[in-house]
Amino acid sequence: MKRDQIKRRPLADSVLNSLEPEARDYRERDSTGLYFRVKPNGSKSWLLRYKRPNGRWSWKGLGGYPAISGKKAREKARELLELASEGHDLNNLDQPAEKILFREAAEDWYQYKLQAGRSSGTTRQMRLYLDNYILPSIGDKPLDEVTRGDCAQIQKDLEARQAFVMASKIRGWLNQMFSLAIGQGKCELNPASELKHIAVDRYQKTNYPYLLESELPAFLKALRGSQSKHSTQVMIWLLLRTASRPGMARYAEWSEIDFDQALWSIPAAKMKMSRDHIVPLPRQSLEDLWELHQYTGRGRYLFPGYGPKHPVMSEGTVNKALGLIGYKGKLVGHGSRHTASTLLREHGWDKQYVESQLAHMEKGIAGVYNKAQYLEQRRKMMQWYADYLDQLENQTPGLADSA
Repeated sequence: MKRDQIKRRPLADSVLNSLEPEARDYRERDSTGLYFRVKPNGSKSWLLRYKRPNGRWSWKGLGGYPAISGKKAREKARELLELASEGHDLNNLDQPAEKILFREAAEDWYQYKLQAGRSSGTTRQMRLYLDNYILPSIGDKPLDEVTRGDCAQIQKDLEARQAFVMASKIRGWLNQMFSLAIGQGKCELNPASELKHIAVDRYQKTNYPYLLESELPAFLKALRGSQSKHSTQVMIWLLLRTASRPGMARYAEWSEIDFDQALWSIPAAKMKMSRDHIVPLPRQSLEDLWELHQYTGRGRYLFPGYGPKHPVMSEGTVNKALGLIGYKGKLVGHGSRHTASTLLREHGWDKQYVESQLAHMEKGIAGVYNKAQYLEQRRKMMQWYADYLDQLENQTPGLADSA
């Protein structure tokens, strides 16, 4: 938010989190003598303005935000102002330097990833995992006191929940956080450096659960009879018919849908490979989206969530719906991509068309710049695929291969 939108003081936590940087440093008053500083690079910290014994005003830094919360900063400010009122010069106080908390190093790493241009989907996931799995465990420990056992316990807890992919990502991110902190001179050791050697052996990189063509008729009939919400069903059918990533669909916006051209244009910021991508929409998907537009078309997202903290449908909604129709462990949202890839290749469609539809990076300059790669061929291919799914659902004789 802009600082001219501030309505009350002390500054609320939501304001501290969302204040935007400007071209120059600026300070906003929080409470008596306490100011919140925001730098052009986005870093935030606390400053205390006080009067020295010689009558001159001076500033004293109280630490960075969010490592030092608003509540903690106000408590520290009150204590120091009381000392100043008793004639103490705060700049001469013999106070031991406060240790850097892990939370501060983690925030530095996160800001570095934001500035590096990582996709919005990836940074959202980083923020979610930080807030829910990493910071609650070690966020308030001094950085140089975090042990290998602390990091190993985070990994162990996730593995106990069978969250092996999440454990792998968090293990890598912890390693990066400490490596960055070492480079910045904030600590000397990386306690997360060898966690992969104690990861549970049963975790292996495998494909997401997916269905073979012979399994599709029963699944499609079960899906048609699903009791899940209408928007959830539309989401699943969209994933099936377009072979899109669930994250792409969850954050799809109505401004990206061109009903006249039957296209869904996804900006690079939302894509795993950070490049624009165009998805041709088969007739069945267009019909579903026209109907969905009656319910969610006044908002930004096709599949909205609830409240500002959950702007879109939750990550687990699709897999939960699949579980409710008897396919838990047999198919996940991402697995529909593998099903489509396998079926299309088995029916003779060109590998390049399939890979382009899946938004896999092509080698060379063409793979970087051609967001509409093989668009007309893919339009024909995905309409064939949607029609073929309909026939499998109805168990009528299959269409002749049209590749």
